[in-house]
Amino acid sequence: MNGTQTNGPLMHSAFEALALTQPDKTALVAGERQVSYGALARLAQGMADSLREAGIAPGDRVVVLLDGGIDYVAALYGVLALGAVAVPLGPQTRAAKLSHVLSDTGARALLTQATLANVWAGALPEQGTPPMVWCLGETPAPARPWPAPAHTFQGFDSPRSPDELAVLIYTSGTTGNPKGVMLTHANMLAAWRVAQSYLQFRDDDVIGLALPPSFSYGLYHIVMGLGLGATVVLENTAAFPVRLLQRLASQRVTVFPAVPMLWASLLAQDMAAHDLSALRLITNAGAALPPAHALMLQQRLPGARLLLMYGLTECMRASYLPHDELARRPDSVGRGLPFQEHWLQDEHGQRLPPGSTGELVVQGAHVSVGYWNAPAATAGRIGAGPDGTRILRTGDVFRSDEEGWLYCVGRVDDIFKSRGEKVSPQEVEHAICELPAVLEAAVTSMPDERLGLAVRAFVQLRPGAALSEREVIRHCQARLESWLVPRLVSFVTELPRTESGKLRRRDLA
Repeated sequence: MNGTQTNGPLMHSAFEALALTQPDKTALVAGERQVSYGALARLAQGMADSLREAGIAPGDRVVVLLDGGIDYVAALYGVLALGAVAVPLGPQTRAAKLSHVLSDTGARALLTQATLANVWAGALPEQGTPPMVWCLGETPAPARPWPAPAHTFQGFDSPRSPDELAVLIYTSGTTGNPKGVMLTHANMLAAWRVAQSYLQFRDDDVIGLALPPSFSYGLYHIVMGLGLGATVVLENTAAFPVRLLQRLASQRVTVFPAVPMLWASLLAQDMAAHDLSALRLITNAGAALPPAHALMLQQRLPGARLLLMYGLTECMRASYLPHDELARRPDSVGRGLPFQEHWLQDEHGQRLPPGSTGELVVQGAHVSVGYWNAPAATAGRIGAGPDGTRILRTGDVFRSDEEGWLYCVGRVDDIFKSRGEKVSPQEVEHAICELPAVLEAAVTSMPDERLGLAVRAFVQLRPGAALSEREVIRHCQARLESWLVPRLVSFVTELPRTESGKLRRRDLA
């Protein structure tokens, strides 16, 4: 049965309605623990009541720093039910980042856990009024104990406007301090509408989620799944690919989103040893999936529809490649989405015709209203069109063919010149990933007396595999123009990543 979004002006309205109409259906599974829609709503209501009684008001910012389990989801919905603004962070967050987020948001409350006290205790401000802390587990001073669930659930009391902020998501911070992307209820509902138009989640789906809820890709799967009556299986086994495959099989997962790093890890395993026949939809976002990996996934999971997607926190999603186009153009990310406009533009802001290369611009109701406390950054990326609909400069360079299919070239800041020719690190990385021994690859520039800048590759091999620098270079020479061939290849045990799995290219440089 196809799921449809329940009418309601707020991000949590659909979940609220389902908690009232089907309270006994399983909403979340995490390890051996599971909760129904009704039980999850009571947990969220208890959180909202506790925050309200402590003086937390609608519009106040509340930071959520927890492991990504059931209590995380209950805390998020409790904050939304109160009408406050949720600021989700992952458990790998360092004290310096948490301190920045608490200060930048002026957070009134922090929802966290005892096992992360070494992070949050040192991040609380020493001057001014510190945020009130609610702590799951043993409660060290000055924290308050975790709220008990409400005895009954009769619906959230949150008569808020859809134009008010729902969530502040802090970007990965690949350069400088992370910025808080402001998403209103209307933003998120518009993004939901865009995504559901092609994902077609159903109320009988079981969504396997190994992505953190602090990452917009993971967060949207939670709110969409729980707004459509599906069951969401929260997994913390991404670092253990065999265990993750076992869970996908045992839980009969039907929908599984992942990022290239996770797909590479799973492809290195014997996927045929696990019954993954329930999978009907698998997706990739966060970064471009190497075409070789996309084709391998199609071969190993022939019963699943694979969608290659492109998006970023500021608009959630901007394009997707239909599954039936995958064999013809595995290096494409599609050609836009319903309910939006998009185009390529040059460095002067002029629109480019099909067949050109330029920065991708997206316009629609799903585009963020801007960055928190950062008007200059907002003005540089986000503006309003003639009809008032927001426009986002993505900062990503794409080329399009004559039919409008988009092919990612790379971040504006990542592209460099060697011998006077532009180098797209992603193009080199995808070529290197064609080698069976390669798990992942990352490319950056290095100084060179003759070329100015030359290509340097960092390669992570599959467990037990062997490969030489010369073999990598010869492979690239056979497939790439001469200025794209690495001058130096370094083998590494792992590549530096942000909390959301994105490559920290500056750490390689």
